[in-house]
Amino acid sequence: MLAVTLYLGVWQIERLHWKQALLSEIDRAEAAPAVPIPPNPMPFEKVEIAGTLRGDLVAYYGSEVRGVIGGAKMGAQLIVPLERKGQPPVLVDLGWLPDDAIVQIPAGPTRIVGYIRPPEPAGRLSPGADLSQRRFWSLDPAPIGASLGLTDVAPYTLVALGPVTATPSPAQSLPRPSNDHLGYAATWFGLALCLVGIFVVFARRTLRR
Repeated sequence: MLAVTLYLGVWQIERLHWKQALLSEIDRAEAAPAVPIPPNPMPFEKVEIAGTLRGDLVAYYGSEVRGVIGGAKMGAQLIVPLERKGQPPVLVDLGWLPDDAIVQIPAGPTRIVGYIRPPEPAGRLSPGADLSQRRFWSLDPAPIGASLGLTDVAPYTLVALGPVTATPSPAQSLPRPSNDHLGYAATWFGLALCLVGIFVVFARRTLRR
């Protein structure tokens, strides 16, 4: 058991260094300027895309309560397809919007900076989509695009980045995974220390007999 707890503690330290390096890469990507979206962008890559938003085709993802002027309101992420000449449309997550807000999508050509979010297919325990309201609980471009009458959409979602004061309220940063590995390592090393203490007490009592 001592060997197992020590191994798990060392493993968590290794995971800690890996996670710190990953977070540093995310920080560098966030600070760097966005690049023109490539044909096959990498997950969470910061990119810039040009096209025309289809304000007549909107869907909603998730459900979240946020504090706004006048109190807390229920809302969701506003999903709008962006059409590109000669390429499949891209679903863009423009940000959180209260359920009772009036959707206003800017007309004409636009440029959006954001990051690539890979598809998240619905699991067996995921709630079913409300197709009448075009509200989805899994951010999977294929079924969302199909509900909007789009048979061919890019296999990822672009999450828009922008100021917190905008409406809808876009993301302000790239997503960052939690980094709790130091606490996990302390737990495993603490258990190893407890095992040593228990063994010392046991050995002393045994030798006194």
